[in-house]
Amino acid sequence: MMTADVLTYLAKSLVDHPDDVEVTAVTEDDGEIVLELRVNPEDMGKVIGKRGRTAKAIRTMVKAAATREGSSASVEIVE
Repeated sequence: MMTADVLTYLAKSLVDHPDDVEVTAVTEDDGEIVLELRVNPEDMGKVIGKRGRTAKAIRTMVKAAATREGSSASVEIVE
């Protein structure tokens, strides 16, 4: 699944603890893929960013990657 790879790459590029990055794909009943992103608690601020700007940018990139694949996906940052 390419969309999960995009999210993993983006997250690992942002954080101080790339080995702790974990992406889990969950398929909803309506066929949408929800990608759950887990990072080291120390890196949570880096992934969310000021006023959530980084998180919004990550969601936009993942949505674009999913659209290119012909599917739809969203990102949920899990603590």
